[in-house]
Amino acid sequence: MSQLSSELPAFPMSKAKGCPLDPPPEYARLRSDRPVAKARLWDGKEVWLITGYDEIRSIFTDPRISVDNTAPGYPWLSEQQRTVVLTGGVKPVGRMDPPEHTAMRRMLGQGFLVKKIQNMRGDVEALVNGLIDDILAGPRPTDLVPTLAMPVPSTALGWVLGVPPADKRLVSLVPRLFDEDSGLEGAMEARAELFAYIDELITHRENEPGDDIISHLVGYYQKGELSRVSVLTQAVTLIAAALDTTRSMITNGILALLQHPEQAAALIEDPDLVPAAVEELLRYTVVTEFSSKRVAAEDIEIAGETIKAGDGIICLISAGNRDEKVFTDPDTLDIRRDAKQHLGFGAGIHTCIGKQLARMELEVVYGTLFRRIPELRLAVPFDQLVFRNTFDVQGVRELPVTW
Repeated sequence: MSQLSSELPAFPMSKAKGCPLDPPPEYARLRSDRPVAKARLWDGKEVWLITGYDEIRSIFTDPRISVDNTAPGYPWLSEQQRTVVLTGGVKPVGRMDPPEHTAMRRMLGQGFLVKKIQNMRGDVEALVNGLIDDILAGPRPTDLVPTLAMPVPSTALGWVLGVPPADKRLVSLVPRLFDEDSGLEGAMEARAELFAYIDELITHRENEPGDDIISHLVGYYQKGELSRVSVLTQAVTLIAAALDTTRSMITNGILALLQHPEQAAALIEDPDLVPAAVEELLRYTVVTEFSSKRVAAEDIEIAGETIKAGDGIICLISAGNRDEKVFTDPDTLDIRRDAKQHLGFGAGIHTCIGKQLARMELEVVYGTLFRRIPELRLAVPFDQLVFRNTFDVQGVRELPVTW
């Protein structure tokens, strides 16, 4: 049955009461009644919302579905988002379709080889232990965003991409890119500063190449296989993704464990649960709620609905990760659950290229933090936490804790 245009709900929908990181209650109703349903965006355009787990995986793996954000039907959440993302004219790898995507993914994949990430683990463990040493030696309460959540991904990013570790200019620029509170002018200023910074790094790597992703991309540029603008775009996109999403996942996971002390206690008692805990936290607390946007390149039939070529699509990961057909008691955090099939990193050819790095960082942070500070707790009531107001990335602005 088709939906009447006048009856379409507005999207995005109101956050859940209690915890803004939880999915809106409307998602569960849609998933049960209509896992493929239409809604209306800020600009009056209609969009398909996908809330069922199986339906989301189907969209992610269907070659008739495009990620091209220059397509006319691609869904944007605001004019600011569209302006900031599209300025520059070169698509990042996450917005490329095959065969362009296949070639770029191959170029970038050298920096994310499993063996290379595994070899970094000892360095990340030393980094995290050093940061926790500083936390324990410092004042209480402390904010875990600048003392732990930002330094870990920014430093690890330096090792993988060739960016100087913990560069303060870089760390401050990325959140401003997509934060609605900064306004369009602030976002565009941050974008220009970030591109200028990476352009300097590219010039440096032209003269002094290393074993890092930016050096590899510069090599393709020097051979004429990539333009300089493309190198800039891919590097900036990877930086924004690695810093902002991992930072938020670190804090969101810690917050979830602090809100479920029995789960934190289980993690402390049995360190072997850490890998499973990471997967469950990736299922339970979704960072990139609105980033899985698509557009149909051809007509498709799914869940009794016809999505026409040119229609915009948004896959709601948090809804799919709470699908009771796949996960028993899905609204409960259970670190003993086998949650590896979660959708937190996407699926199909566009699955997150840095997922192994993110997993490793999360395992080290969660396992080390709760082992070394088992008395960790929030320093303020939950309702006093301030949550970020962004297009795609959900999280807290600050995470004040004590022990």
